[in-house]
Amino acid sequence: MSALTLTAAPVDRPRQTRWLLRLHRPALYTWAVLWIALIALLLALDGPLLNAAADAWRQYESCTTSERCSYDQNAILRYKDYYNYATIALNVLPFVLAAWAGAALTGRELESGTARLAWTQATSPARWLAVRLAVPALGVTVCTGLLAWLHHRAWTASQGRIESAKEWYDRFTFHAGGPTLAAMALAGLAAGALAGLLLRRTLPALAVGLVAVGVVRWLMELAMPHLWPAVTRLSTVDQGFLGKGMVVDQGMVTASGAHVPPPTCDSVASCATAFDRFAGRYNTYQPQSHLWGLQLTTTALTLAVAALLVTGCFLVLRRQTGTLRAARP
Repeated sequence: MSALTLTAAPVDRPRQTRWLLRLHRPALYTWAVLWIALIALLLALDGPLLNAAADAWRQYESCTTSERCSYDQNAILRYKDYYNYATIALNVLPFVLAAWAGAALTGRELESGTARLAWTQATSPARWLAVRLAVPALGVTVCTGLLAWLHHRAWTASQGRIESAKEWYDRFTFHAGGPTLAAMALAGLAAGALAGLLLRRTLPALAVGLVAVGVVRWLMELAMPHLWPAVTRLSTVDQGFLGKGMVVDQGMVTASGAHVPPPTCDSVASCATAFDRFAGRYNTYQPQSHLWGLQLTTTALTLAVAALLVTGCFLVLRRQTGTLRAARP
């Protein structure tokens, strides 16, 4: 009689990506609607809204004080309002991502026990977390990258045609139209996920995620002007500050050549006396030619912070679970 050989049937690992998409389907639909709406708005800012506002500005510039004329002021105001709406919305996206990641992506699953259920089904904690970070990160990078490109394209088209167009160094315009938008969104995703892992509760993780991404944005703003070599221009006291761009530092030049802060005065006479003591002014700034240098260095710094936050996520998960590997079935 031949011996019977018994082999254990392989345990199928649950498809974490499919489960993640199904679990967060309402949020996915919401993000899709928001993304499409922003794309439509940015295309309008590069098309009919821009053309109508540019025509109105040409009509306005052709007017003289000696003759009556009319121009479409509503077109100018409409373009300005919708540009501000789109720019602010893009800058707010990292905060919304941080809130969602903290409240739903990790916090809610840990609070409800869904995560531990997944870990008992041949899914390691490390794989569970990796899927929850990698899948949203891919979508966030693609979607925010396209939005940033469309915003920069709309802003570029407005230069020379819209007199009230924002300058390149406007902070909201700067971040909405470059790779820093995607980097900041990824940092927000990681910050929210880390908050959810630490607190394991939905609402507290949402609040902490918002605060964390706000701190990252604040630190990035402080560092950004200093991440690329700046230009310094000297001028006389009467000339004022020369050079246009993102200001790094401004002040006065003494007779010995030292750079000091500008004096404070409360009247015209006291100001004239105070400024007579100086030999000139200095203005240290980033010109428009440094735009992409600042974008790339700021993006690299933000991605480094995001990488640290992701590392923190895995370290916290290992401390909570004791291992990042699933037990053998």
